[in-house]
Amino acid sequence: MNFWFAVLRQTGRNLRQTWTSQFMTFLTVSLSVLIFAFFYLIYTNMLGTGERLSDDLRLIVYLEEEPGTEMKEQLRRKIKNFDDVEEIIFVSKSEAYERFVAQLGDDSDVLADMPENFLPASIEVVPLKSLRGYRQIKLFSEYLASLPGTEKVQYGQEWMERFHYFTRLLTIVVLLSGALLILTATFMVAYTIRLTIMGRKDELELLKLVGATNSYIRTPFLLEGILQGFMGSVIGLSALYCLFQWISLRFTGPGILNLFQFNFFSFRVILIIILGSISLCSLGSYSSIRKFLRI
Repeated sequence: MNFWFAVLRQTGRNLRQTWTSQFMTFLTVSLSVLIFAFFYLIYTNMLGTGERLSDDLRLIVYLEEEPGTEMKEQLRRKIKNFDDVEEIIFVSKSEAYERFVAQLGDDSDVLADMPENFLPASIEVVPLKSLRGYRQIKLFSEYLASLPGTEKVQYGQEWMERFHYFTRLLTIVVLLSGALLILTATFMVAYTIRLTIMGRKDELELLKLVGATNSYIRTPFLLEGILQGFMGSVIGLSALYCLFQWISLRFTGPGILNLFQFNFFSFRVILIIILGSISLCSLGSYSSIRKFLRI
């Protein structure tokens, strides 16, 4: 008990003596955590949005002519030759017309002079969830386009392509911001601990001469790194949460943002980020202790 009381008192003294560098390190760690968590939050929500939208994904194969019973079975077999699918729905010209009328609702009068068979017959193919990656869907659509009697295949190609490249860009940004967090947390804490050690070098040598143990001398510096990692991550995540709430309230109501459901980190992810920040800062502190604290 006396040991930890003395260690905590020494840690507080270290923080007071180098408060300027400690404060700058704290701000740097907080900002690094905020930047990383911000892009990671966008990334995780984009992935969640993509999964929710993929639940309604279906490939529409427009046909030149409406197939007969034998042709339907042949097309069904060819589609399943590529891979198993959840569902295959043949839509006749009349069914397509009825759907279009239902979609128009009160504006269906515009179709009064149009024949009921002006829309093409089609096949709606619902792929398995395991086949809903961008590259797999693209290959599947190319295969469907090669089926006999196929005129065109649609599945929201432009939207999927843009979403795919956007998530790839976010992946790179998350990795870069993660590297920034590692560098700043590790080197800034290491530099701050180094300044503390160099400023108290004579005092530390005197403590060793009067019988202070290595644990007593080193533990306060390790606690500094742990505190920097903990406080920096908590403040960074708190700032991100306030920003998240402000944006949610600011854009409440009709708008494009309300087409998607955005969620904040789960408690598990928050805990992982905090522990990761503590580990990095502790590593920076430990590296300085080993390099500059010769006891």
